[in-house]
Amino acid sequence: MTDTIAAISTPYGKGGIAVIRISGDEAIAIASKVFRPASGKSLAEINAGRIVYGTIHAPSHGGRLTKPIDDGMAAVLRAPHSYTGEDTVEISCHGGVLLTEKVLSAILAAGARPAEAGEFTKRAFVAGKVSLTEAEAVINLIDAKSEEALKLARSHTEGRLTAKLNEFYESLKTLISTAYVYADYPDEDLTDLSTEEMEAALQKLAGDMQALSDTYYVGHAISEGISTVIVGRPNTGKSSLLNRLVGRERAIVSDIAGTTRDTIEATVQVGKITLRLTDTAGLRDSDDPIEQIGVERSLAALGEAELILALLDGSDPADAATLNEIHRANAAHGVPVIAVFNKCDLPEAQPVVGNLPALYHKALSLSPEIQRFFFSRLSGVAAISCTTGEGIDDLKKCIENLFAKGEIDYDTTAILANARQKGALDRAIEGVQAALEALESGFTPDVAGMDLEEAMAALSEADGRAVSADIVDAIFHRFCVGK
Repeated sequence: MTDTIAAISTPYGKGGIAVIRISGDEAIAIASKVFRPASGKSLAEINAGRIVYGTIHAPSHGGRLTKPIDDGMAAVLRAPHSYTGEDTVEISCHGGVLLTEKVLSAILAAGARPAEAGEFTKRAFVAGKVSLTEAEAVINLIDAKSEEALKLARSHTEGRLTAKLNEFYESLKTLISTAYVYADYPDEDLTDLSTEEMEAALQKLAGDMQALSDTYYVGHAISEGISTVIVGRPNTGKSSLLNRLVGRERAIVSDIAGTTRDTIEATVQVGKITLRLTDTAGLRDSDDPIEQIGVERSLAALGEAELILALLDGSDPADAATLNEIHRANAAHGVPVIAVFNKCDLPEAQPVVGNLPALYHKALSLSPEIQRFFFSRLSGVAAISCTTGEGIDDLKKCIENLFAKGEIDYDTTAILANARQKGALDRAIEGVQAALEALESGFTPDVAGMDLEEAMAALSEADGRAVSADIVDAIFHRFCVGK
């Protein structure tokens, strides 16, 4: 990471302007070879933070000034007061594929090398300008597809999550120091905390850490989206429901059973959360080998789902038996299931009993397995009409309330947003709980200290204090080149 790197930092293609970023020890010297300020000064003479107008040239040969490629602006930022913490020059030229490539080629010919994906932000992380959680938030900021996702990513870039993880880290340091003092002086009362006080502190810390871990379901739903599968028998209206939720004709709708032969995917915003929807082939036995492949893919999609919309025919009481198939496919996973009764607009639709379709009550008279499924796995029930749109808003509210009920104060609340962070935090919680169990079992604080060291190591992975190079590389390769 001692090279000076360069890349186009604006979207590739035609546009009003394009920005080429140069960062590294030789950034100003390299930029000076291609950019000539109109004032006649060199870029090395420009004060940090200033933007100057000038012309852009290919590197000169033998001191001769080459013909300008373009005119534009250059911003000079000096270490450590830049995004990367290094000397940085950002050259803005007129947008356009060919023109932008020519400017970048001139910079590379002057001595820079092409930046790798996410390398600018990686250098900011290495320089201590951002934590790993803040760096990951940059990805979410760029990829945000909703106002809520934007707010969440912004709270992370402002350090809400980093501050909360640091709070836990400092608490662990205090507890570990107490354990170390006991280990060194077991016969003297030199510790900051008594064993009882240490137990109380561990209980509070475990509770606070678990509360943060629990926010992952909200953060994941907002930032990355919930993998949601629409499943049911043929002709229950699965494709129609997908189209209703998406707001356009995304899937083919037909009265012919078995129209959907493969999974169809779409992304839709439902209140604060994002659904990554999958419409599946209808669940039934079929002699058609193509349709059977579609059914197998439907069952596979069920195994990967984070939410299942079990679509049932509200006009056909026998359709409650479809839940047997869903129960068998979902039994090992236990993800939330919402029973959605379609065709509630038809005269033969089941009447509502106690705010639920009579079909729901009918299902409770079926097998004990189905009863257990309803009581232990069913997370909601909705009656809708894909034809008229009746009940769709209620279904959306039911879905939203599963993952993000109520308002979220992004200015004060720390929220986990990805599985890597949650995994590291959960391992830290396990360490804290193991330490607490050791003390409650009568072991001395120095024994608990070993578990606390493991907790601190896990917590260090969450914010990047101590994380493997492979994980860092994997994270930054998710970035686009130029960021």
